[in-house]
Amino acid sequence: MTLKLAVYSAKSYDRTYLDSVLASDHADLCSITYHPFPLSLETVPLAQGSTAVCAFVNDTLDAPVLRTLHSIGVRAILLRCAGFNNVDLPVAEELGLFVANVPSYSPEAVAEFTIALLQTLNRNIHRAYNRVREGNFNLEGFLGITLYGKTVGIIGVGRIGLALAKIVRGFGCRLIASDPKPGLSPEEFRDGYGGEFVDLDTLLKEADIVSLHCPLTRGTKHIISTENLGKMKRGALLVNTSRGSLVDTKAAIEALKSGQLGGLALDVYEEEGAWFYNDHSQEIIHDDTLMRLMTFPNALVCGHQAFFTREALTEIAATTLANLEDWLAQRPCKNSLVREGHLVVPEGKEPVRI
Repeated sequence: MTLKLAVYSAKSYDRTYLDSVLASDHADLCSITYHPFPLSLETVPLAQGSTAVCAFVNDTLDAPVLRTLHSIGVRAILLRCAGFNNVDLPVAEELGLFVANVPSYSPEAVAEFTIALLQTLNRNIHRAYNRVREGNFNLEGFLGITLYGKTVGIIGVGRIGLALAKIVRGFGCRLIASDPKPGLSPEEFRDGYGGEFVDLDTLLKEADIVSLHCPLTRGTKHIISTENLGKMKRGALLVNTSRGSLVDTKAAIEALKSGQLGGLALDVYEEEGAWFYNDHSQEIIHDDTLMRLMTFPNALVCGHQAFFTREALTEIAATTLANLEDWLAQRPCKNSLVREGHLVVPEGKEPVRI
């Protein structure tokens, strides 16, 4: 009997790339049923008859959902994303569920989008686009800064942070970075990327631009807080393409109002689960914080699209199905977070429930 995989929060592009990779590289591995609805306690019954489910960043995989999934026969949780803060991993361990993620995919895609956000914010490209369409070619209010010679601070130097470091170096920026457990030595970072490791306080104090590329853990939730915003250079720019809860949004709004923060570009948002990836253009969005944020001319919000390239979607689909194949074949899976009833989360990336 062919294993059945239920894919939640499925969009047309998920179907396209999963079906393509399944047909070309994993023939007869499974049959896939796609559900456009997010995974929640109410939608768990859609997984009836499936041995595995595939979830995305804003699906709910808390204790009640995991226990219900297990009760109907689901034994594997495949995350088609890197983050796993939406999964109650200790409960998955207790139930003996297999959980695996896609820890890295096309880091260049996210790094490139980070630069796109930064320059759009810095040079007011989004505002210029709308102004010119109305026949207004006035440049008032569009004054930006030249990146050359500025100090860019990267918080988190995993694969995405390092991909950004390469791009930033090409702009002629001074590069500093902070990471409690970097995967390379200070000498390697200096020689390979032209950068310097500093502590977080030094980075916040010296950077003209701060870009977030760390995972969401107990130690990094609201790493951009009122206190840390106050340590930043007045007028500095902040970009977040990692996880929404790295930034205390209300604190960031206050920093924008006071001028302490010169600009804010977000591809992620603390409460994005209720809104992102769906069309709410015909509704009233009942999120006063998000709506307030979008009134600022120096704030830019996108809908978690930094990963959204053909190359990244191909890699996500390939890794997701390879994780499933490893589990079915009972062979070690390098991307597993829970296997054989044991939690195997990488050190320093402890599960956090937000």
